[in-house]
Amino acid sequence: MILTTAASAAGGSTTTAVVAAGSFTPPEVQWTAVAPLLVVFGAGVLAVLVEAFVPARLRRAVQVPLILVALVAALLVVVWQCVEWLGPDKPGAVVVLGGSLVIEGIALMFQGTILVVAFLAVLVVVDRSASGQDAFAPSVAAIPGSDYEELARRRGLEQTEVFPLLLFAIGGMLIFPAAADLLTMFVALEVLSLPLYVMSGMARRRRLLSQEASFKYFVLGAFASAIFLFGSALLYGYSGSVRFADLSNASTAVVQGGSPDGWELLWLVGFLMVVCGLLFKVGAVPFQAWVPDVYQGAPTPVTGFMAACTKIAAFGALVRILWFGGLGGTLDMLLSFKTAMWVVAIATMAVGVVVGATQTDMKRMLGYSSIAHAGFVLVAILGFNPQGIKAVIFYLVAYGVATVGAFGVVSLVRERGSGGEVLGEATHLGQWAGLGKRSPWLAACFSVFLLSFAGIPLTAGFIAKFGAFSAAVEGNPQLGTGEVLAVVGVLASAVAVFFYIRIIVIMFFMDPAGTLPDGPADLVPDGPATPGARVEGDSEGLASSPAQTSVLLADGAPQVTVVTGLGPTAVAVAVCAALVVVLGVFPAPLLELVGWATGIG
Repeated sequence: MILTTAASAAGGSTTTAVVAAGSFTPPEVQWTAVAPLLVVFGAGVLAVLVEAFVPARLRRAVQVPLILVALVAALLVVVWQCVEWLGPDKPGAVVVLGGSLVIEGIALMFQGTILVVAFLAVLVVVDRSASGQDAFAPSVAAIPGSDYEELARRRGLEQTEVFPLLLFAIGGMLIFPAAADLLTMFVALEVLSLPLYVMSGMARRRRLLSQEASFKYFVLGAFASAIFLFGSALLYGYSGSVRFADLSNASTAVVQGGSPDGWELLWLVGFLMVVCGLLFKVGAVPFQAWVPDVYQGAPTPVTGFMAACTKIAAFGALVRILWFGGLGGTLDMLLSFKTAMWVVAIATMAVGVVVGATQTDMKRMLGYSSIAHAGFVLVAILGFNPQGIKAVIFYLVAYGVATVGAFGVVSLVRERGSGGEVLGEATHLGQWAGLGKRSPWLAACFSVFLLSFAGIPLTAGFIAKFGAFSAAVEGNPQLGTGEVLAVVGVLASAVAVFFYIRIIVIMFFMDPAGTLPDGPADLVPDGPATPGARVEGDSEGLASSPAQTSVLLADGAPQVTVVTGLGPTAVAVAVCAALVVVLGVFPAPLLELVGWATGIG
């Protein structure tokens, strides 16, 4: 027997209760359902132990195979779960940890997509030059330009802490689309976000700009998390629970008149605040201010990982919120929510394509492109029909592989000093002139990614946009159709074609002024600054570079070369380009797989 004693706050009297020792029922955990999470988080813990106990010279050799094997193993487990649980006469969904997680077809498709895209992104992250340099600062905590940073650089220190950070971020992403309550979703939000805040400030060059990006991302992300929590508190106050099933029942009570008068507004405001917290992660307007700055300042491999995987996970969470999180209530409430989301989707597409067309920095342009694509995915979601979920998953696969490939290409196009040394990324559009002659295969791959972003036929982007706009036109019997959204999406895509095609023209039809002959190129340890070079500790990377106007560079600008070799980045770029073309020409297998897994058909 167990005795429990409670004291009265008013009179100080005590009450003793007798609880039977056998009355506690331990929770049952479906370990096979959370196996992908265990693999990824377990590898993350091992990676931390590697950092603590393995000698510094061996850490990278241990960390790289560990993260790649962990991602492949987790993906194989997800495939096994799909085979065992999905289809006729099979469970279809597994409730885990008392309802905190629900593993079913939609969650498995999002988790599989995250793992595939993350594996390709990690190939770019692990790449380094023959001289041993990667994209990360030798000592992130060092003040840019300080003696300590110079000492760390000369001693050849490596920042292998990025690998456990990647694993924990991927683990949080896997939880995000499978969460069945607001508390679990918030934990996943923080687990995936905190490593990204750190990794955004780890760039080897343009250190101050990288640290500024990390700080901006952290501060704005904290505000978004606070908004999410505030909305969760309001929904808890309305329904008495944070479980999506209970929220759905509470919203049904609104229709049946079972809730107190005036509480509908509490539900609507809380729901909108939770959605706003997720819209920040996808980079939708008006929560997009962090995107171009963080994409520009973060290390390019991290930018590719963040742009692709974070968006997939956040849209997975948004789908779960809208479809399983209690989106109900009276028709007026639904129409109010629909109107607010329509404004967000239209503004997101407009800002992404209009401001993106004015950019002269490649990473910022891809950042605004990411914002526009968030609007296109919202168009599919706002169809509020099953075909919209199918279109969202296909769109995110197409966008994810193209984004990883595009940033992989950016990481290979480098500035070249007057002494022949290879420096940081050449991100100004004018520096890409003549890339089609220097490296035809690289320019061709980048062109494939840009054409997919533009939605040109025979690329995955065309099929993705067609599916998204079709879902909006089909609409929902209760909320109506979304022809207006589809028309705006088509017009936005037409405008976006301009700045995508412009880059292709620059690469293939413009000649660089005063090009140095290309020879064997590789990164060399940072030496004295050369004229026009982007040097360690330079906050803007333009301390001694000439004035830049439009897409042209003034005479004396740093020359451009391509880091050659068959490293992991080249493999990732080639695979991504192949997937974009294959999915554009033969989309049926993936569409059928998504339909079978989600039960949509």
